[in-house]
Amino acid sequence: MIADLLPAEIAAEEIFGADPTAELLPAEHDLVAKAVEKRRLEVTNVRTAARRALARIGVAPVPLLRGAKGEPLWPAGVVGSMTHTAGYCAAAVADAGKIRSVGIDAEVHDVLPEGVLGAIALPEEQTQLAALGNTGSIYWDRLLFSAKESVYKAWFPLTGRWLGFEDAHITVDPASSGFTVELLVDGSTNTGPALTGFTGRYLVRDGFVLTAITVPLPG
Repeated sequence: MIADLLPAEIAAEEIFGADPTAELLPAEHDLVAKAVEKRRLEVTNVRTAARRALARIGVAPVPLLRGAKGEPLWPAGVVGSMTHTAGYCAAAVADAGKIRSVGIDAEVHDVLPEGVLGAIALPEEQTQLAALGNTGSIYWDRLLFSAKESVYKAWFPLTGRWLGFEDAHITVDPASSGFTVELLVDGSTNTGPALTGFTGRYLVRDGFVLTAITVPLPG
């Protein structure tokens, strides 16, 4: 499913439910040394999906560890993003010479718990979502939450900085199954031009809501 939201330059793999062939590499076992079984399975599945995606762009299997802020550490010359939720995980990777950054997120498609929307949405976003109205076909509050997660995953590799839910204003466009993102903070990056915003796409299918942001190279 996630591949439907991404350009051809990005390789994506996903796993539904349990995968008996999924495994961690020895160097990754410390990631789940103190984890409960549910968390262990999530980490195992998503890293297996990531290695399968890396293989599609010619990268040999490598341990995928975490940085100081919990971010995945990709091989040199690779950009990528991972996501997991109950019953589903996915990874997307690309050659850094073709794509600047990518952010993906998956959530179980259901209404957000009470009180969460007020914590993650700007007043303007709440107004738009109220006009759209939550329905069984699309729970717009959950879609917004997923989009904000994708924003952060696309943002962090380029800036190395935290981005709060309140630091990005998202406008959903149901007609195109897309959304636009206006960044409300300094968008200076470690290399390359500053960020001012993103465009993304979304998909609701098989009980999940998926969002994805692709940041192209400048020029």
